[in-house]
Amino acid sequence: MPCQIISGKKVADQVKDEVKKRVKELQACGKTPGLAVIIVGDDPASQIYVGNKERACQEVGIHSEVVRMTATTTEAQLLEVIDDLNKRTAVHGILVQLPLPRHINEEKVIEAIHPEKDVDGLHPANMGQLLLGKPRFIPCTPYGCLKMIESTGYEIEGKHAVIVGRSKLIGKPMSALLLSGNATVTICHSRTKGLAEYTRKADILVVGVGKPNLITGDMVKPGAFVLDGGINRLPDGKITGDVDFPSVADIAGIATTVPGGLGLTTVAMLLKNTVEAVKYGG
Repeated sequence: MPCQIISGKKVADQVKDEVKKRVKELQACGKTPGLAVIIVGDDPASQIYVGNKERACQEVGIHSEVVRMTATTTEAQLLEVIDDLNKRTAVHGILVQLPLPRHINEEKVIEAIHPEKDVDGLHPANMGQLLLGKPRFIPCTPYGCLKMIESTGYEIEGKHAVIVGRSKLIGKPMSALLLSGNATVTICHSRTKGLAEYTRKADILVVGVGKPNLITGDMVKPGAFVLDGGINRLPDGKITGDVDFPSVADIAGIATTVPGGLGLTTVAMLLKNTVEAVKYGG
C-alpha cells in the first residue's frame, strides 16, 4: 500500500479553528490572549520563524508583539526585558526565539520566564510537570507530533517508539508523551552505535537531530509511522528534513514531510498554548 502522507496544514488549520473559537469566547469575557516573542540578533531563519508566528497570531485573534534586540544585547538586558514581560498582565505567553547569541546563557534565560507564561514548555518546572504526566504546557513540536498521530486515529499504546535525538525541544519531551501513551520508548542519539538496528524495530519513528536525510528507507520498518522533526537548509536554499523522504515513502505506512509537516503544527500548538495560558491570569 502507498504511504499515507499527513498534511501538516490540515492538522494545523484544525487546531487554529479551535483556537479562534476559544479566542472569541475569551474576548466576549473581556480577555484577549497576548503573546510576546523576543528575538535577539538577525539570524535569517529565526526572522522567518518569528514572522510566521506573528502572522499566525493575527489569523486567530491573539495579540502579538515582537521584541527585536540586536546581537550585541547583553544577557542582563535580555533578562530585564523578560522581567518586564513577566509583570505585564496583558502578556499571557512569552517565547524567546532560539538559538541565542553565544554570549547569552540559554538556560538562564529560559528559567527567567515565569513558568505560567512559558508557552514553549521549556522551563524546568514545566518539563517536570510533563515528566509527571501532568503537563501545564507541552513543548510545541512534540505537541504537534502528538496531534499528527491523533489525526490518523493511530493507537500508540503497546507500540515500540524509537526517537532519534535527545534535545529538550523534541527528543526528551516526545519520549515523555509517548510513555504517557503507554508506548515502549527507545531514545537514540549521537553516541548510539548501530542506529539502523534500532530504527528498523520502530513502529513509531520520531527524528529530530538536524542532519539532512539521516534516515533512509533501509533504516525503516515496513509500515512504520515516521515523523520528521528536522528542518535543514541545503546549500541550494531548499528546505529538507532529517528523513530521506523518497526512499522512506516506499517503506513507511504513514509519514510527515518537510516542508509541509511539523513546522506548521508547531506554530499551531504555540497558539493553543498561548490561549491556555490565559487561565493563569497573565
